[in-house]
Amino acid sequence: MSVDLVEVVRSGFRECVHRGSVVVLDSDGEPALVLGEVHLPIFPRSTNKPMQAIALLRNGFEPVDDAELAISTASHFGEPDHVALVARLLDRFGHTEDQLECPPDLPVDERARAEALAGKDRATAARRIYMNCSGKHAAMLATCAINGWPTEGYLDAAHPLQRAVTATIVEITGEPETDLGIDGCGLPIVPVSLVNLARAYASFATAEPGSPERRVADAIRAHPRVISGTDAPDLLTMGATPGLVCKIGADGVHVGALPDGRAFAYKIDDGHDRARMPLTQAILQRMGIEWTDVHTELAAPAVLGGGARVGVIRAIPGVL
Repeated sequence: MSVDLVEVVRSGFRECVHRGSVVVLDSDGEPALVLGEVHLPIFPRSTNKPMQAIALLRNGFEPVDDAELAISTASHFGEPDHVALVARLLDRFGHTEDQLECPPDLPVDERARAEALAGKDRATAARRIYMNCSGKHAAMLATCAINGWPTEGYLDAAHPLQRAVTATIVEITGEPETDLGIDGCGLPIVPVSLVNLARAYASFATAEPGSPERRVADAIRAHPRVISGTDAPDLLTMGATPGLVCKIGADGVHVGALPDGRAFAYKIDDGHDRARMPLTQAILQRMGIEWTDVHTELAAPAVLGGGARVGVIRAIPGVL
């Protein structure tokens, strides 16, 4: 059963509660905190992306730099530098945007979205390259080209690329193979428990330098803006927490690990984004990281009434 984790307090009254499950691991990979159900599989959503990128590296994908590797793990905001990186990756292997099999979308970033919509309606403004998973899809096309695999139908779970990705995720997480889901971008998604997700990220953070696992972790840490966007939660959290590698996933998932192997993973039941950062900061505080003003701000976003601060969104005191 999940537990109450985050509360919305308005004018002294608890207005809303977000429930979920959390696991925190010590540096030996053993649970230091368990709240709720952490052993049953969930859909990790975009927290799968680093593991997918590891599979691509193991199968011959060779980015020209860490930024290109980072965009292959990204839930990017569709800002100009994100789009340029994806376009560079497509062009390097002779692919076009039309070969991306992720759905067309608009940028997440407000300014980039407004620029994309200028003089257009949504249907004509949306592009596959703007979709937040387009970097991963471009890297998958590149890996298909390197291995001589078909580029059409690379989303299919039976495609050799997806079989390799699934096998890699099963190996890294230790999760038994089971029925796959379909992620928002159309790719197969492997269900994984929170405890095994946290252990997977701990293995990235502590892997040998130069290994595919460590290369992915280092690329994310070096380019937190590439994997997210302007003022994104992961960018701000990694910027305030040296050595942290973390990744959000849709519908309330967040996973991260510190260089010594301590790690966390959680799932918010209702998937609401507003619960994410207060909970992440409270977990990091419990893990003993050096606290900064950025952590303080992210841990307690304001509830507004008439434009004034009248309350707070926060991890429920004493729960962690």
